[in-house]
Amino acid sequence: MSELPTFVLEKTFEAPRSLVWRTWTDPKLLSRWYGPNVETIIHQLDARPGGLWLNEMKMSRGSSYQRSEYLEVVEPERLVCLMANADQNWNVTANPMMPDWPRILLTTVTFKEEAGRTLMTLSWTPHEASDAEISCFANAMGNLGKGWAAGFDVLEKMLAELQV
Repeated sequence: MSELPTFVLEKTFEAPRSLVWRTWTDPKLLSRWYGPNVETIIHQLDARPGGLWLNEMKMSRGSSYQRSEYLEVVEPERLVCLMANADQNWNVTANPMMPDWPRILLTTVTFKEEAGRTLMTLSWTPHEASDAEISCFANAMGNLGKGWAAGFDVLEKMLAELQV
């Protein structure tokens, strides 16, 4: 079996690790930056192994739902979850706009403090994916950073505001 394609994005924030961690684990902060340019509603955020993050992004054409189950939570160093598209009842489902998109992505976010700054690394890997899903993900990897980068730009501004 060949190695699965993995998308990795690194970003250094001018903020202490504990604060960057909070922006991923406090629903009021997370909803401010996650899903930029849409209304993000966090229905549940239980950042512990086995806990769920249930997220709705409201757009002009309707809502998009995501369900994430935390596998590992090591405060303030590491979050690992299985991230998936969901229906309005929070059942894992195919992406309605990209049927071959992986139903589940293993998502790992690490936070490393470096002289008062935080290096955050996000990785995405298809989880229990079909060949078609792996291929779709691999073909999309060149564009995956755009959405995350837009959110991280909002996060960067938010972190500056929180430290004033």
